[in-house]
Amino acid sequence: MLCVQAVKAFNDNYIWVLANPDTQQAVVVDPGDSEPVLSFLDKQGWVLAAILATHHHPDHVGGIPALARPDLPIIGPALEKIPCRTQGVNDNDRFVLPGLGVDVEVLHIPGHTLGHVAFHIPVIGALFCGDTLFGAGCGRLFEGTAEQMHRSLQRLAALPGETQVYCGHEYTLANLAFAQRVEPENRHLADRLAADRARIAQGEPTLPSRMKVEQCTNPFLRVTDASVRAAAERHAQRPLEDGTAVFAALRHWKDHFRA
Repeated sequence: MLCVQAVKAFNDNYIWVLANPDTQQAVVVDPGDSEPVLSFLDKQGWVLAAILATHHHPDHVGGIPALARPDLPIIGPALEKIPCRTQGVNDNDRFVLPGLGVDVEVLHIPGHTLGHVAFHIPVIGALFCGDTLFGAGCGRLFEGTAEQMHRSLQRLAALPGETQVYCGHEYTLANLAFAQRVEPENRHLADRLAADRARIAQGEPTLPSRMKVEQCTNPFLRVTDASVRAAAERHAQRPLEDGTAVFAALRHWKDHFRA
């Protein structure tokens, strides 16, 4: 039976460890720092079988060189420079996850960075999406366009509702504060905020989320909803012609938002 564990790094990063405790094989996703990974694996008695990288930012790949070894598969986007990468992957590629034997689907989801990918593992309903989709939010547009990010998010939102969303940062409470400003009447937001505050108070991650929860509470996935569009137009003080324009207005609003 596979399990997924969160390893905290820096101020708010999550490094995800996907493992089979019976075989003691583990795969690490986005190791921005090597020390917490090595400490965690040693404590569990697990052996590192592979590394997955969603994009090239240092807080996601900075720990790879210290974890790398000649026989270790290091899999990341072919369109980006990933340190020590042994296999570059592109959109719609499929591969068997080393050490764990499960099928992985690659989704190219540009926007945060141009080559950003997500790793979808259907057999366990898990999505490792880096900094594209967050709990109740989405990543900043450092390299891509609003159109690219909007399209990427819609692609992720089309995955099954029970899909577990494993993203790269603990931003959920701040994102929910913005979501409530956009949709103050959305009852799902109050329920989620109370539940996630309780998790944080107990020292637990708010992640993984589920895609069906994101569809109800994440304004960046709800750009066709009338209330979200109206809020974006009020803030932008102009009509917005389509979903991409609504997304762009929301992203600009969030970039300057203070709770």
